[in-house]
Amino acid sequence: MSKDNILQKIRAHKISHKLDFSLKSKVENFTNNLFYMLFDSNSAIEKNVEQLAIDFHEITTIACKHQNFDCSKTWNEFLESLPETLRLLNLDADCIFKNDPASKSIEEVYLAYPGFFVISVYRLSHTLYLKNIPLIPRLMSEYAHKLTGIDIHPGATIGAPFFIDHGTGIVIGETTIIENNVKIYQGVTLGALMVTKEMQDLKRHPTVENNVTIYANATILGGETIIGKNCTIGGNVWLTTSVPENSIVYHNSETKLKAKTVLK
Repeated sequence: MSKDNILQKIRAHKISHKLDFSLKSKVENFTNNLFYMLFDSNSAIEKNVEQLAIDFHEITTIACKHQNFDCSKTWNEFLESLPETLRLLNLDADCIFKNDPASKSIEEVYLAYPGFFVISVYRLSHTLYLKNIPLIPRLMSEYAHKLTGIDIHPGATIGAPFFIDHGTGIVIGETTIIENNVKIYQGVTLGALMVTKEMQDLKRHPTVENNVTIYANATILGGETIIGKNCTIGGNVWLTTSVPENSIVYHNSETKLKAKTVLK
């Protein structure tokens, strides 16, 4: 195949998809600036809100080019939602500080905790997800995933306060429902029992009720699986069925003594 034919095939492929990869970097910058506007004392609020409005128009113009989209109306609604989002995030931060003995100050939570950052991006992206904006909420969550190793789909429904400790390897699927005062440790998966495209509009992921703690590397699967309130799920547990409230579920490891060997 000649060089011209190769280039022609690549060109035809790009034309058919019309992807604009600048959207990724623009959404990442928007996400960072939004986070700093909410929490960084050195970030000028009015000036940054004006710039964020410009940035939002730019990214939605790319993401929503095939839709009839009212950018100004959506941005104003999003802006109006920020005080409530900030209230929830302050509850999250306070919960992390009060429950993690390694946390020395609330400032440490805001500045250093990957769990708090990813929860912040989740709550912001979830608001946009509920407005049916394409691509942008998912790109925001994938940016947080890239930075923290924590994968929360923006479609998940999560109450407050929500506590993630360490966090690396956590996966929370799109139709997951997490109620209030839930604590999750590293490596936890709240996923689907099976995956087919026909299940796109069905509840595929678990429900976790109030005051549940889920320890490291537990896997909970299925849209009909409900973890009842006040439960504790131990590390390495694998669940595909519901657990009644006030239960403790743990992995029963077995220890055996090595057989004695006689040295000659």
